[in-house]
Amino acid sequence: MNTYGKLFKITLYGESHQDAIGVVIDGVLPGLKIDWQKIEADLLLRRPGAVGTTPRVEKDELIVTSGIFNEYTTGSPIHVMIKNENVISKDYSHLVNQPRPGHADYVAFKKYQGFNDYRGGGRFSGRLTTPIVVAGSIAKQMLPFEFSHQLIQVGSLKDMDQLDDYLREIANQGDSVGGIIEVRVKNVFVGLGEPMFEKLDSKIGEMMFSIPAVKGVEIGTGFDGVELKGSEFNDVYVDELGHTLTNHSGGVSGGISNGNDIVVKVFVKPTSSIKKAQTSFNLKSNESTEFEVKGRHDVAIVRRAGIILENALAIVLADLYLASKVYL
Repeated sequence: MNTYGKLFKITLYGESHQDAIGVVIDGVLPGLKIDWQKIEADLLLRRPGAVGTTPRVEKDELIVTSGIFNEYTTGSPIHVMIKNENVISKDYSHLVNQPRPGHADYVAFKKYQGFNDYRGGGRFSGRLTTPIVVAGSIAKQMLPFEFSHQLIQVGSLKDMDQLDDYLREIANQGDSVGGIIEVRVKNVFVGLGEPMFEKLDSKIGEMMFSIPAVKGVEIGTGFDGVELKGSEFNDVYVDELGHTLTNHSGGVSGGISNGNDIVVKVFVKPTSSIKKAQTSFNLKSNESTEFEVKGRHDVAIVRRAGIILENALAIVLADLYLASKVYL
């Protein structure tokens, strides 16, 4: 439920407007000197500030209480806590009776019998991706791979040089847009993944769909491959290292990394909380009424999601990397 992984394992806790959120990371190899500046750099990529991002800015100061001694990892679980300080909970009082379209308000209310913390989306908030960035940043420092991500489309826009102007226009409409992010991992050796039910691509899908607002995941060419014949889609081997002429498979064959770049494309939906007036069913008055969502929200949450997806992928690879050691 709140834990991912078998050997490299993370457990998330907290809600958007509770005192703190955090993560317990188990499986970090002992003797790793963590570069905290790299973690801060990753957190900065997630932090708001650019056009189209929320005005809620948290310090994201990391409070580490275990797993580090004399600057090195000890091999025991690492606990990282992050305080929530910039919260305005009154903005969400209307959600008790009128769930927001596109959000988890209604299903959370029903599943948890009204005891859920609805403020800021509670457990379903994108705020919970902060500890994922931290855990993934540590995972990347443990792995011999090279990670990167890029925003390739936002709404109808594909020229990212025009992104600021485009998002200002969407914001003026009181609306939001989604987008597509590509995450790429280089220098991956052959052998990551454990068929049948721990396949690399299936674990990637499991993790990516655990990130709020993710509604589509492709490995390699993905759905565009529907227009290709087998003779075109097949990746032809060109050397004894398993490198291929094309990479339609996205670096995964039979659920196992094949030595080519791992390429994952992810669709992040438009932010559900928009300034434009919407209609929703009011559970108290038993009728559909128009209302406006309060609070502070992104016009395009996808603009801050790249580092989240990159580091989430690193968590997957760290778990399978440790599992692959059994074959060495």
